Amino acid sequence: MRVELVCIGNSRGIRIPKPLIEQCGFGDSVELHVEQNRLVIAPECPARQGWKEAFAAAGSSARDPLPFEALPPNEFDAEEWTW
Repeated sequence: MRVELVCIGNSRGIRIPKPLIEQCGFGDSVELHVEQNRLVIAPECPARQGWKEAFAAAGSSARDPLPFEALPPNEFDAEEWTW
């Protein structure tokens, strides 16, 4: 489908026909990015979408050592200190 660019202040824009908006599932806002010299318009993703599933798939981190626990002791560890 060919559409004309329209002037919007100092910018230019396009009008997206209603059937395409409905087909793509666009709401009041969309995500824009460029892929291989092409402008991609995608439905807006809610913040943190998919995080719950990703954390569940990662499993428990209780058995993973903390990064500093894997380091050998140094002279700072040997000194007596208080908070």
